[in-house]
Amino acid sequence: MKYSSKGLIFSLFISLIFTFDSYAQQQRPNIIVFLVDDMGWQDTSVPFWTETTPLNKRYHTPNMERLAKEGMKFTNAYATPVCTPSRISMLTGMNAAHHKVTNWTSPQNNVSSDNDDEQFLPAKWNYSGLSPKADVPNTIYATPFPQLLKDAGYFTIHVGKAHWASIGTVGASPYNLGFMVNIGGHAAGHPQSYLAQDFYGNKPGKNTLQSVPDLEEYYGTETFLTEALTLEALKTLEAPIRNKQPFYLNMAHYAIHSPIQADERFYQKYIDAGLPPVEAKYASLIEGMDKSLGDIMDYLKAEKAEQNTVIIFMSDNGGLSLVPPRAGIAHTQNLPLKAGKGSVNEGGIREPMIVKWPGVVKPSAVASQYVIIEDFFPTILEMAGLKSYKTQQETDGRSFVPVLKNAGFKDDQRALYWHTPNKWVPQDGPGINYKSAIRQGDWKLIYNMRDGSTELYNLKDDIGEQKNQTDAHPEKVRALATKLGIQLKAWDAPMPLVKQSGKAVAMPGQAGN
Repeated sequence: MKYSSKGLIFSLFISLIFTFDSYAQQQRPNIIVFLVDDMGWQDTSVPFWTETTPLNKRYHTPNMERLAKEGMKFTNAYATPVCTPSRISMLTGMNAAHHKVTNWTSPQNNVSSDNDDEQFLPAKWNYSGLSPKADVPNTIYATPFPQLLKDAGYFTIHVGKAHWASIGTVGASPYNLGFMVNIGGHAAGHPQSYLAQDFYGNKPGKNTLQSVPDLEEYYGTETFLTEALTLEALKTLEAPIRNKQPFYLNMAHYAIHSPIQADERFYQKYIDAGLPPVEAKYASLIEGMDKSLGDIMDYLKAEKAEQNTVIIFMSDNGGLSLVPPRAGIAHTQNLPLKAGKGSVNEGGIREPMIVKWPGVVKPSAVASQYVIIEDFFPTILEMAGLKSYKTQQETDGRSFVPVLKNAGFKDDQRALYWHTPNKWVPQDGPGINYKSAIRQGDWKLIYNMRDGSTELYNLKDDIGEQKNQTDAHPEKVRALATKLGIQLKAWDAPMPLVKQSGKAVAMPGQAGN
């Protein structure tokens, strides 16, 4: 067959285009979000403070240490006080006050998880969660980033806890949110059991909505839930790695959420160290999670995919500090941070976060710039090279890629917001139930919806939020409260209703509070 010179040049040009496209597809980074449930800022041997604490010495997380040496540690990373709001903020790029899923979603359809309260009627929040379709009652209609990644050619995988929406709604299934593979993810927010001997809650006659699906091959074995999910995750990575297709893995462990059950591979060492049984079980859940991280890192290295894979380690809210089920004095389990899960105090929202991005992030880097969970949305899309995309929602997050490229990056003018117009647990606690908060620079203000009072802390000098400086800095209180109120109003954030009047609680910064 003969070619003209022009035809040959054209053929070579087309060949080069396809070669370049194939090369570009291979070079797009794989991305893993390793999301832990209920893990506190101090639940690790990696110190995220300026010093190593007794809690850091209690736990054993060598693979987190390894990841921190190979990547960047964020010392001021934030989520929301409880799980579903964080998970939806991550997928949509919206602040929880904006998407209005301000408490955890019940696995039951059309049921609010709020507790009854003597003072307030419930706020009108989106208690059925996230929806990729319009007109689903009590949901936020939004475009999740896994769908955008899938549309751009990524192989998208979800493993573990989903908990984005109530059962019977379209958002309850990861398949409807852009994931091509789903293992173990459904409407429930915790496992009925971590034990394969219990079929992870699926024994006939003992099933509940919290029974973990999809892991039948491990029934009756000694395989702890964390291990089973890890093994399944590694199986799903074989095809995209072999086919040189970029992948996104949402590795969302149920650990370390209650029920606090012993991972027998690690439990005895903590008993021998003198911990109470429930705390030894808790520590074993942490170490089992850490082993999963190491197994994934080892697999990537063995498959020669390590250098083109981003790993983002994060927790969805602070460590549980209610007693029971924890041991000891309530709300001391995250010291030096105040309180824990459910609280807008630092113990409920500040998280252990590490990012490894070979060729971009310098090893052993430490960033003090504050970031928040909705920032994951624009960051991940920027990592994947998506510059032009359409979403149903208006996003609030900001990409932290500039921080990854420069650990010294600083923006102390940005404000972060938290909003919990809900009664999460029956009894109020520090920062728990009916609270909003704002952080700008080193200053943080907390607004109490019950009486309109405020608390003001300088986190640089007082990370434990022990010195309320409201009286000493009235102008700072006024400025932050006004800013918080303006933003909540702009988002049309839900507020509880006062039973006596039927009126919504006043926004912070309004006259009379």
